[in-house]
Amino acid sequence: MASGDSKVEGEKKESGLFGFLKKNDDQGARKKVSKESTAALNVAPPLEEGFKEIEFIPINPPLTYVHILLNTKNSEYLYNVIEPVLSEREEETLRFLIETLNLCMHYDADKTDDMASKRTFIEEEIETIIKDYQIKLSSIAKSKIVYYIYRDFVGYGKMDVAMHDPQVEDVSCDGTEVPLFMYHKQYGSIKTNIIYMTDEELEGYVVALAQRCNKIISVAEPILDSTLPEGHRLNATLGREITTRGSSFSIRKFKEDPLTMTDLVKFNTLSPEMAAHLWMSVHYGESMICAGGSASGKTSTLNAVSLFIPPACKIISIEDTREVNLPHENWIAGVTRSKGNEDSPQNINMFKLLKAALRQRPEYVLVGEVRGAETMTMFQAMATGHITYSTMHADSVQSIVYRLENPPISIPRVLLSSLNLVVIHGQMRIRGKIERRITELVEIIGIEPTTMEVMTNKVYAWNPSSDSFSYGGHSNLYEKHMDRDDSTYEEVLEELNKRADIIRWMVRNSIRDKDDVSAIVAQYYEDPDKVSRMIQSVTDMKGFHTYGMKDETGGGV
Repeated sequence: MASGDSKVEGEKKESGLFGFLKKNDDQGARKKVSKESTAALNVAPPLEEGFKEIEFIPINPPLTYVHILLNTKNSEYLYNVIEPVLSEREEETLRFLIETLNLCMHYDADKTDDMASKRTFIEEEIETIIKDYQIKLSSIAKSKIVYYIYRDFVGYGKMDVAMHDPQVEDVSCDGTEVPLFMYHKQYGSIKTNIIYMTDEELEGYVVALAQRCNKIISVAEPILDSTLPEGHRLNATLGREITTRGSSFSIRKFKEDPLTMTDLVKFNTLSPEMAAHLWMSVHYGESMICAGGSASGKTSTLNAVSLFIPPACKIISIEDTREVNLPHENWIAGVTRSKGNEDSPQNINMFKLLKAALRQRPEYVLVGEVRGAETMTMFQAMATGHITYSTMHADSVQSIVYRLENPPISIPRVLLSSLNLVVIHGQMRIRGKIERRITELVEIIGIEPTTMEVMTNKVYAWNPSSDSFSYGGHSNLYEKHMDRDDSTYEEVLEELNKRADIIRWMVRNSIRDKDDVSAIVAQYYEDPDKVSRMIQSVTDMKGFHTYGMKDETGGGV
């Protein structure tokens, strides 16, 4: 242990007190690691009987790891969070430091508004207390104690590791003495070893989450729906009156680095031709709705599609919780405000925001999930020429029509013809993994005048047996393109394949940052031929133009 201490001490001199927290493996990648690498910090407990190790993953090595285990008795996965184990003396020192910090720490939120400054602030406060009280700690003990102080003062407490795991999409607590569950990108819904054992502990944590949102949750108003400072969406309840197992919360994580169309094509969520079709739909002013079940990828697609909007166009987004993340400068990001009861004049809902947005002459309007009075205003905006994108919970065009025509939305069927394209999403298990697919791209052609039926055209469809996508053989968008630009059908298909080639090129070259994707799209709008020549000159294009479009029989178009 002495040699380990000397090594850590050397790293401390170079990196400061938080050297461990900043240390990563050489490539910064999530990969399997040896449990022996955590021995110096005593964070790797022995494997329990009846469990099989699946993965051992570094989150913030060498302090925190995640152990993915499989219970061989019931075939249930377990998300096992591993943190430093404190000795009895280290626990006493930790309690003393926390009590002292609570008494004497002078926290200035204006000067510590980012994570780096918060970390520096806490580091300086701890060093001052250690010096003043002449506390003797080894470098390893100090690193472990500092980890827990930072975790509880600035982080998310017990579930801080999960909140820093990029593979975790959301975290939910169902009550006292109930393990937390989370949705993992690879393993789906998975149980964790994180438990809040008492009502007092859980209620205190829920109140603390509300305070992070600058909101209040109480016995009088025990339900909270808000946004955390990092952009994560929070829904919480307090006490046992409305959730009988105890307080609860659900946090849906916000991606600062959103998925782009490059990612969606790489994940096979859709084909390059489908992505090119969406690109052309944005370019030629088609309004669309992304529909599907919960966590099927609707908002991710909406965000990815929005990157195809020309850079100078005025965009207004309206959401309950900030999820859209765009690089455009001419963008107003609107978020609803909830104050007091539903009838309070201080409340700003999506309907009010949308009405205000239409007075600002937007070229593109992005509306978060529509479910009420704002839907009528949105369709009226479509009917008056505003290009509008939104999301909705529905699994088919028929379900969308049913929801739109019935309370509480109740839109006249004639307004549905203002909608041009519906993107249907699905979440399914493919080869043992949870995957997201765009199962259909469906055009709304119009309303049949005699029967008043909604006429549709399925442009693309997903084939479950082969996990591939097929072209239906016809698109109303291409006909509009031909009329608008006086071009032939062959020229339209050439334009589509040109854009699909650019998307393939971005996938092949891992160009997936939203700023980079948006820049290439902007360049294409400025000079399409120049961009096409560029991608042909900088990469081996062998086989690049052989994909083409395929009809339902597999033949080329």
